[in-house]
Amino acid sequence: MMKDLIEEMQDVRRRVEDGTLPAGKAKVVRLERSYPASAEEVWDAVTSAERIPRWFLPVSGDLRLGGSYQLEGNAGGEIRVCDPPHRLVVTWVMGEPTPEDSSLVEVLLGPADGGGTRLELVHTAVVPPEMWDQFGPGAVGVGWDLALLGLWAHLTGLALGSPEQLDKDPGIRACMTASSSAWGEALAATGATPDDVTAKVTATTAFYVPPLE
Repeated sequence: MMKDLIEEMQDVRRRVEDGTLPAGKAKVVRLERSYPASAEEVWDAVTSAERIPRWFLPVSGDLRLGGSYQLEGNAGGEIRVCDPPHRLVVTWVMGEPTPEDSSLVEVLLGPADGGGTRLELVHTAVVPPEMWDQFGPGAVGVGWDLALLGLWAHLTGLALGSPEQLDKDPGIRACMTASSSAWGEALAATGATPDDVTAKVTATTAFYVPPLE
């Protein structure tokens, strides 16, 4: 099973870019992968209050255009675009919201080569310089990799285990380590120096995969 999970992580295409939001200069992480399901099925899994907790986190709120949502112990925000089964845009706020948008998540669905559905997730955020200097794109990228892995497991009927134990599961820990390295490769593709990439990957891996007690 560990090999299957690592292979699924390797199927993700990752990019790091610069962007802008009303709140200022932003960093952009892009993830793209395919799922063996119709766009309607993937859309329902991504937007249904009943299904989201099965692969991501418990969610509450008014999950429709113009409504708001809150993920348990995580981000919340407003639903800005809802065009089923093609495009979803939400604000992504940790803590108190800012007067201007400082973090947006966009999900795009389309046909995949060879069948199934291609999903692209784009997270654009104004990142504190000290956070980017320490972790780089892996700070959010590893979390999104795990989310997309959870969605794959949900759509294919695979049980990954209880959320409380995932951080101790050898397979998931291997996935997080692989994800951190993959985001280092995406950062290197932007022209970052090898030393900078190594430092950020090391910090990200230490954060997500600390030694077990």
